[in-house]
Amino acid sequence: MSMPRRLRELLAAPGIIPTFGAHDAFSARLLEQAGIPMLFLGGFGVAASSFGWPDVGLVTLSEMTETVRRVTNRLTIPLVADGDTGHGDLHNVARTVRDFEAAGAAGILLEDQVSPKRCGHFAGKDVVSCDEMLRKLDAALNARRNPDFVLFARTDARAIHGIDDAIARAQAYAAAGADVCFVEAPQSLDELARIPRAIARPQLANMLTGGATPIQSTADLERLGYKIAVCPIETLLATGIVIRKLAAALLTTGRVDDAVAIMTFAEIKKALGLDEFVRERDRS
Repeated sequence: MSMPRRLRELLAAPGIIPTFGAHDAFSARLLEQAGIPMLFLGGFGVAASSFGWPDVGLVTLSEMTETVRRVTNRLTIPLVADGDTGHGDLHNVARTVRDFEAAGAAGILLEDQVSPKRCGHFAGKDVVSCDEMLRKLDAALNARRNPDFVLFARTDARAIHGIDDAIARAQAYAAAGADVCFVEAPQSLDELARIPRAIARPQLANMLTGGATPIQSTADLERLGYKIAVCPIETLLATGIVIRKLAAALLTTGRVDDAVAIMTFAEIKKALGLDEFVRERDRS
């Protein structure tokens, strides 16, 4: 079964989908092994993990596509890749869809920010007109080689024009053919509750720790009507704090083996699939 078809089955099945944004192939592999059914590859995580950059639109299409390829090569679950604003005009949007699809993604997330974009929970962002985004969505839909490839449409209009405009945009994106809609950064529980009631498409809730949206459990989000609950950069946040603790321990005590809870050497070899590679080598 293709990954786009598998993702569509997940979207059609009962219940909310709990998921994460992976920031590289290693984090993605660990999340799959833990039982997460699908994953996102976000621009924030790739910018930070691969380049040490903030999420301000610096990662190129070719760099993101290569990361998609690396991650999907080590997964057996669907991955949705962050297409940002489509990396340019309508021709670039079409190329982004085709490149991500060829790299193994099950879907793409496109947003209505101006270019260069920035993280949806950063100040100072802006959005294009609704009509311009609709043209991008049309280009994306026409570019799909596999009709099952899933299109996520995100609006960042809440921070600029308010929740009413954001919902109206999401409704327009749904009517244009987006498979899943995503109103970024609602600022209250009331706003979170309004969104799924107003938009006739599966909805994604972005549960960014420390972001603009109040954190809710997956059970509460399901009761509100959401289909996907994503923790977008929490693997990155957890990695960062552990690395800092390890560095502090080495500088203060001279050793790190008991500084924090970490994987054993045996566990990481198993997680990376070392035995599979050894068996394959021995067969050749």
